[in-house]
Amino acid sequence: MKAKILIADDEENIRNILSHLLSDEGFEVLTANDGLKAVQVTDKEMPDIVILDKNMPKLDGIETLKKIKAAHPHITVIIITAYGAVSSAVDAIKSGAYDYIEKPFDNKKIILLVKRALEHHQLSQEVKNLRKTIDNKYSFDKIIGISSNIKQVLEQVKSVCETDATVLITGESGTGKELIAQAIHYNSLRKGGPLIALNCGAVPTQLIESELFGHEKGAFTDAREMQTGKFELANNGTLFLDEIGEMPLDAQVKLLRVMEERKITRIGGKKNIPLNIRLISATNINLEEKVQGGAFRLDLFYRLNIFTITIPPLRARKEDIPLLTEYFVNKYKQKHNLDINGVNAEAMEMLVKYHWPGNIRDLENAIQSAMIVAKKGCVQPAHLPVRVNYPEIFEKETRVSPEMKLANINEISSMMEKEAIFEALRQFKYNRTLAATALNMSRKTLFNKMKKYGMLE
Repeated sequence: MKAKILIADDEENIRNILSHLLSDEGFEVLTANDGLKAVQVTDKEMPDIVILDKNMPKLDGIETLKKIKAAHPHITVIIITAYGAVSSAVDAIKSGAYDYIEKPFDNKKIILLVKRALEHHQLSQEVKNLRKTIDNKYSFDKIIGISSNIKQVLEQVKSVCETDATVLITGESGTGKELIAQAIHYNSLRKGGPLIALNCGAVPTQLIESELFGHEKGAFTDAREMQTGKFELANNGTLFLDEIGEMPLDAQVKLLRVMEERKITRIGGKKNIPLNIRLISATNINLEEKVQGGAFRLDLFYRLNIFTITIPPLRARKEDIPLLTEYFVNKYKQKHNLDINGVNAEAMEMLVKYHWPGNIRDLENAIQSAMIVAKKGCVQPAHLPVRVNYPEIFEKETRVSPEMKLANINEISSMMEKEAIFEALRQFKYNRTLAATALNMSRKTLFNKMKKYGMLE
């Protein structure tokens, strides 16, 4: 679409010159001969750019500018002023004009100014649309559920959004702790600032301080250039520290100091950098037990535990599973271009009964997998992952306790292998030759594994 430009000037000669000039550049041009007409045309046509003469009848340029910006803040306005009228230009900028140009104007300069103003207008629209997308994406409506448990969480989130308090989010893996952190940030007074996240469990111990505080060039052997840390990147916004319980003790000491002093120094640096951030942390482990075991500092725990939000596991809010399922079906129906109408009653009953050790993330993965298998129509029980279809077989293996030792890794591998074999047999209607080929193993090997896992009749 052509960009639309309104030229408002009481001099017909000026209107004609600018009209021809901008039309030749490919713009759609509208005109008005006074300020009042300019406001009316703007309301009706919604131009991208408005070029206003400072001196016009009925409404002068400044008053016209104010009315246009009050009604349509996104419209970019350029003011034409008399040569040397600096005070008029300053008034125009203060009133919301993007820029000004003096009479008599140079044709090349005004074309350049209009193109620059159009880029500014388009960028402003992109930012506006992005902010709208972010607001929608992280609105409270995205916290899906009707259960009393999730309603309580939502009330807590709404309450803490209105403050700048430090928040600790607890809950099992896959319950949506990061989504809650995002909802808090994007619905708070800090939503115009950055939200910076760091998974403390995913960063090697020797690098955690560099990630948090940044470093100067040459601060250590591999520091070939300066790096800005997460604290500094989150300035005037929110820092989200996920898996805070995995942070090494040395880093905990420095984090505590930062929370007390509200300033950091990059590794190898001398300059103190003041901070204005909100801290949100999350954990899927019991921090009090880590404190008792000496692996987490009590004073830091008190600092982080100002306002705690505990997200219930999915098995404690089963009435939310149908709503969540509907949401994921709609999401992946569009993403994968699948003709899926929903989940039938029998499959939904199985989804509700399953214990979901991986919580919402686990449910989402299962729904996506089932939809891909189904391809069209309704998701049936046979389309669901084997672990959901045959929970009694995997019950022992999937219920992994916190005390599970590393030696049990073989049991997990067996569980995954068993599920893969079940899935292959189901997809190929228990044709062992085809299933073995799909699993990249011989028919004999498949037979032996079926015997091992008690799959033979």
